[in-house]
Amino acid sequence: MATTALVDPDTGLTQAQLAARHGLRVAGERPSVVEYSRRLWAYRHFIAAYANAKLVASYSNARLGQLWQVLTPLTNAAVYYLIFGVVLAQKDMPNYIAYLTTGLFIFNFTQSAVLTGTQAISSNLGLIRALHFPRASLPLSTTLTQFQQLLASMVVLIGIVLVTGEPLTWEWLLLVPALLLQAVFNAGVVLTVARLGSKSTDLKQVMPFILRTWMYGSGVLYSVSLFERLPSWATTLVQYNPILVYIELARYTLMEEAPLLNESLTQLWLVGGGWALLAGLGGFLYFWRGEQEYGRG
Repeated sequence: MATTALVDPDTGLTQAQLAARHGLRVAGERPSVVEYSRRLWAYRHFIAAYANAKLVASYSNARLGQLWQVLTPLTNAAVYYLIFGVVLAQKDMPNYIAYLTTGLFIFNFTQSAVLTGTQAISSNLGLIRALHFPRASLPLSTTLTQFQQLLASMVVLIGIVLVTGEPLTWEWLLLVPALLLQAVFNAGVVLTVARLGSKSTDLKQVMPFILRTWMYGSGVLYSVSLFERLPSWATTLVQYNPILVYIELARYTLMEEAPLLNESLTQLWLVGGGWALLAGLGGFLYFWRGEQEYGRG
């Protein structure tokens, strides 16, 4: 009786063809932007829980605990007021205390997010190598942690603004969308520096100098009217500085007579929204393109 030889259907196929035939995919393969966004949304509870855990842990060894969320920016404001408000008296500026603290609290939100975001990947390599999840969860949780700290700072800021004589108006409600735009901008920047920091560990050493320069170029400590002495092209460049824009949006809503470099509120909202869209979307795409690199090497 003749026997029929069994033919292996996989005979002659390349490794790529075998993988496609059996539904196998490369480990750590970068998903599409849409699929990556869907996975990131599915991990939203992890992002929130991780952000809360980082916030609590950051003050766990301090006797005053999370009270430092308020004391740190308040202490910084007191030091800068002593130097710029008393020693280098800002006599021509109404309500310099409110002007200074608004600038400091808004700038500190971006500064803290960027500094911690630089190490969002490099300081979590153990977690990245042990678990499979969208890596963008880490820099986004960093931004959320700093946003929670900002909310505590805003309580103090509002108290300072009221005590120093600013009236409570309906315009204060505009502070909410202004902070949300800044949060989106921060998230994009944090995603960008997180990927850069995963490639170069020296970035965390350079970033404080970059941020310090950014602070002095954002009118945080002194009147923005000083920028009008610059050449016209430089003044225009400063006007589109994103941190200056978000600071001026906050000062515009909270103060009646704050000196502003951008006199048009419409322009401030358009530029602030534009920076949030550009940084948020650009940072997300830039980080997504490196998804398969994180935790390797």
